[in-house]
Amino acid sequence: MKINPETFLTYPLDVAGLHRELPVCKVNDNLYIAAFVIFGDVELTVACASELIKKLPPHDILITAESKGIPLVYEMARQLGTNKYLIARKAAKLYMKDPHAVEVQSITTAKKQTLYIDKEDVECMRGKRVVIVDDVISTGESLFAVEKLVKQAGGIVAGKMAILAEGDAEYREDITYLQHIPLLFPEK
Repeated sequence: MKINPETFLTYPLDVAGLHRELPVCKVNDNLYIAAFVIFGDVELTVACASELIKKLPPHDILITAESKGIPLVYEMARQLGTNKYLIARKAAKLYMKDPHAVEVQSITTAKKQTLYIDKEDVECMRGKRVVIVDDVISTGESLFAVEKLVKQAGGIVAGKMAILAEGDAEYREDITYLQHIPLLFPEK
């Protein structure tokens, strides 16, 4: 979508029965995005979790990548009445025993990052149906990294879900999402 960045300061979004104005943020001279951040927005997190649960395939456990997917996966687990979900962390933690890792680079990350899961989480996924949950899927790199972790652990990817599909992600048939948002390009 072409925009004038000097006048197009927010992007209107209607999702899960709620309206939000997303700030437009510059990624580089040729690309802007509508920044979707659920941190601190309890109403939005609860509503989106509820709508995603309606589309949830049969599964045994949910997983997300740190960090913006955490409140969403927590709320989905809470609404489902389950007591466990998994988080692929951005750094190995002291409590992790024999962590497993994969590299990732997303549209909002300036450099490659590594995602880690604990050996205990590997055991939790082995032979289980795992649904990967995220707030926004754009390039799919974070999703791919978590999917790789699940498969390395012997888990079965039962589904991939997000609140928003950004840009060309709307054409992916392997993800379930609530709403599409476009990438924003400055008028020239």
